[in-house]
Amino acid sequence: MRELAPDVWQLDGFPANSINVYVIGDVLIDSGSPIDGGRVLKQVRDRALSAHALTHGHFDHYGSSAKVCRELELPLWCGANDVRAVEAGKQIGLGRRTVSGMGARAVPVARALREGDEVAGFTVLDVPGHSPGHVAYWRESDRVLIAGDVMWGFNPFTLRGAIREPYPALSPDAGRNRISARRLASLRPELVAFGHGPPLGDPDAFAAAVAKLP
Repeated sequence: MRELAPDVWQLDGFPANSINVYVIGDVLIDSGSPIDGGRVLKQVRDRALSAHALTHGHFDHYGSSAKVCRELELPLWCGANDVRAVEAGKQIGLGRRTVSGMGARAVPVARALREGDEVAGFTVLDVPGHSPGHVAYWRESDRVLIAGDVMWGFNPFTLRGAIREPYPALSPDAGRNRISARRLASLRPELVAFGHGPPLGDPDAFAAAVAKLP
């Protein structure tokens, strides 16, 4: 686990930066895929955590949440419009159809997050598109952004490439996701922590990548 900014840590994973999990303050952000529970628990078991929150309800972000919440006795929080899918162990696909969660287990949601809520000193931003209830976490004091999958830091299937939007086929509303990306770029974050890809400390590079969107 490495510290990216005060009270912001990125958990180790293999391959590095492939499926990212973070801790902000005393809150675990995302849990990786269904096979990531062991590596997450190994790194956070001795930390004093109060909650587990999601960026969004896709299997590679809440796949181990049931295991983590059960073993650490943590409440789960997620964006209000992803609650139904997460509690069913599903995710929302194209056409807003509920589809398989690819092995993610159903988890009861203790708190539905909405725009403006506070989580460990970060403000919740409602940034839908890649999922209906996708949220980001923004700390204005030092301009740190936990962005989830609104943009990818690289292509998670090849583990390389430039900052890019998720494949439109993986977002129920790709057009809305682009609006969300532009909103995040307008914040001029000094540090962007992606769901996939290495952290970025260059607001110009992030803005330039978003400016290339259709």
